[in-house]
Amino acid sequence: MALSRRLPRLLFHLAPLLVMLAASRLPAADPWVVYDGQAGPGQGKHIVLVSGDEEYRSEEALPQLAKILSQRHGFKCTVLFAIDKNDGSINPEQSDNLPGLEALKTADLAVIFTRFRNLPDDQLQHLIDYTESGKPIVGLRTATHAFNLKPESKFIRYTWTSKDPDFDGGWGRQVLGETWISHHGQHGQQSTRGIIAKGEESHPILRGIKKGDIWGPTDVYGVRLPLPGDSRPLVLGQVLEGMKADDKPVIGPQNEPMMPVAWVKSYKGTSGKSARVFTTTMGASQDLLSEGVRRMLVNACYWGLAIEDKIPAKSNVEIVGDFEPLPFKFSGHKRGVMPADHAVR
Repeated sequence: MALSRRLPRLLFHLAPLLVMLAASRLPAADPWVVYDGQAGPGQGKHIVLVSGDEEYRSEEALPQLAKILSQRHGFKCTVLFAIDKNDGSINPEQSDNLPGLEALKTADLAVIFTRFRNLPDDQLQHLIDYTESGKPIVGLRTATHAFNLKPESKFIRYTWTSKDPDFDGGWGRQVLGETWISHHGQHGQQSTRGIIAKGEESHPILRGIKKGDIWGPTDVYGVRLPLPGDSRPLVLGQVLEGMKADDKPVIGPQNEPMMPVAWVKSYKGTSGKSARVFTTTMGASQDLLSEGVRRMLVNACYWGLAIEDKIPAKSNVEIVGDFEPLPFKFSGHKRGVMPADHAVR
């Protein structure tokens, strides 16, 4: 058979091999996602959002929050994930691998939404360095119990059960204002309505938020009252009878008094600088379906960066792209999702 007649058939059989060889030479995709800031007051500011919890779908909540911050407000945003060591997919059950934390070196603000992470010292070092630098922090939901470290960790004082007399309650209690205490509302049965604390109606974080705007299907967390130091409750969590925004509040001790579900405080790190800190025990991916929750979080980022004078009268918090968050539950994350799948389309 003439070579000219055999060549097409030869190329047909070689094509898959050539594709595989070409792919093997391509650089691996980054285990994080970066959103460049568009027009807006956030131009020139870098926010790093750190996800990693097994239950409340932080791996869905933080990419959407980052899209809103970058596309609607101009902030550059980097979102980090718990990454499966075998296939590189997002796996919140991989509690000991959260690559990319070195991005915190260039961060102006960190948003933390992790739960019981047992990170190796070389990864955790970046987060601790940031914490102690005096730069601002926003903590969501399970960030109060962000770390569950082994005794051999050199950062054991930051674990959620820390009994260090100078760092009781670990990173959650000392930095954010509380560690894990309890489910105050009935988990999965009683949702949360945010009630603006008396006298805080004009706080910049609550700008554009009306009574009844803040709601989420996640339950109220218990905290010890009063919150420590200079903590200042902004939103109280009214426990509702059911899982709908218009359900009636529970009558009785669950709402007498109501637990704070959002507050501000300061944290003075080893650098000697005092950081602005905002904490909310809301923030699961389904909570972000509430416009009021989204507005509170966006405004909190402005406030943390000390540019609260630039918070609009009513921040644009329109959802970016498709957003259909999964219900909160253990082992409920979508398998096989890669960081690049969260890129803006």
